[in-house]
Amino acid sequence: MTKALNPDPRPIDHLPLCGAADDLAFTDKHGTLDFAGLEAAIGAIANWLASQELESGDRVASWLNKTRLACLLPLAAARAGLVHVPVNPLLKRAQVSHILADSGAKLLIAGKARLKSLEPGDLADTCVPVDEDDVISSGPAMEPSGADPDDLAAILYTSGSTGRPKGVMLSHANMWLGAVSVAHYLDIQASDRTLCVLPLSFDYGQNQLFSSWYAGASVIPFDYLMPRDVAKAVGRHDVTILAGVPPLWVQLTEIDWPPENAENLRVLTNSGGKMPVPLVEALRQTFPQAALHSMYGLTEAFRSTTLDPDLIDSKPESIGKAIPFAEIMVVVPDGTEAAPGEAGELWLGGPMAVPGYWSDPDATRENFSGGFWRSGDIGAKDAEGFVYLLDRKKDMINRGGYKVYSVEVENVLMEHPGVVEAAVVAAPCPVLGERVRAVVVIDADMEPAELAGHCAGRLADYKVPEAFRLTRDPLPRNANGKLMKRNLRLDEGDWA
Repeated sequence: MTKALNPDPRPIDHLPLCGAADDLAFTDKHGTLDFAGLEAAIGAIANWLASQELESGDRVASWLNKTRLACLLPLAAARAGLVHVPVNPLLKRAQVSHILADSGAKLLIAGKARLKSLEPGDLADTCVPVDEDDVISSGPAMEPSGADPDDLAAILYTSGSTGRPKGVMLSHANMWLGAVSVAHYLDIQASDRTLCVLPLSFDYGQNQLFSSWYAGASVIPFDYLMPRDVAKAVGRHDVTILAGVPPLWVQLTEIDWPPENAENLRVLTNSGGKMPVPLVEALRQTFPQAALHSMYGLTEAFRSTTLDPDLIDSKPESIGKAIPFAEIMVVVPDGTEAAPGEAGELWLGGPMAVPGYWSDPDATRENFSGGFWRSGDIGAKDAEGFVYLLDRKKDMINRGGYKVYSVEVENVLMEHPGVVEAAVVAAPCPVLGERVRAVVVIDADMEPAELAGHCAGRLADYKVPEAFRLTRDPLPRNANGKLMKRNLRLDEGDWA
């Protein structure tokens, strides 16, 4: 039975106290922890952190794979009164150096190889490098904190798809209510087992841990190389919940699943990008017994919407309605709320919306207003209140005064059976302002004229791409799996 939807936040390091002491909480290659063991390990790491001559509010960065330490550090740092800064392990030293300098991290915890990859000047004199093997995770344990829920607990750096990454400040309350909300609408049970395949530097990745532990469920952190590794892990650990992003779901629907593994999955969740309708259909065929949650959210406001799995077949293009504790408005340029069916910018609010950007008051003032974060996404609500994501502001194409939503054109391209992925971008034009062009990943030989004809039969003339690039290579994505359209817009290679 799902826990009651309690709107009162607690310090995030209290999560281990939510599970029954002797229930399974954690499984990795080194063994298992029950909730009592999880609590003891978090307390021991917090006690070690408190011995490192740090002051309350100091930032502690981690640059780790999905190790046990990486999973427990967010809660241990919060318990010690510190601010955790998780760094994606896929980032290179220059990107890591920027995050460390911007956050003012006093400690960097990483493996030997990563620490050796740093060059002189990458670490400030005030930032101490620590080998992950030197962190003590047993012995005397610090008691659960009495932190104010509004205290800063973490800084998560955006993926940088629109420029230099910004540090998003998360309070204890932001993280706690995110765990409560997701555990509630996913109906996570204490008997569930969550396979954590997403980066822990990603808010969605961290929440895999937090929402499961809030519900008393167990987690299995998992770094994988091939999609078949995920399928095997699902069977090996009797996994019931799996979260992913669209590129991973595409890979997982292209492999053969042992029936017993596919049938064991009870809940699937998607975020980090809208799922094209053909992908929704493929997931329903591959995992017919699983409840598929199509979710929408961004780090600055956590999750904001989800589509009821019972509606995924009838409303596959919708991202649903607001989740518990979230608010979402469609706002037109004059600052008023849009009428049903009218497009506008999605503004995201509620107690899961963050206080702002670290050490960047200008960006905070520009992007936050009246308790809402201006997402930069264009969307609309229908008469029933269901939200539809149309485009990013920066991705919308203005062709001779006509607005072209790239997502609409991409969805049409994805309907072609030979198309694996598609990205529609603007090309500068001295006459029309912008023209429409498309990069299309194909799995069968075809000519651009075939795709142009496919679009012409389904779209207004001004929306049909005027140039194509067909490729067998995957589209460029950042470390969190988000599509890098900026790279495609700047690419002046061959177009047909």
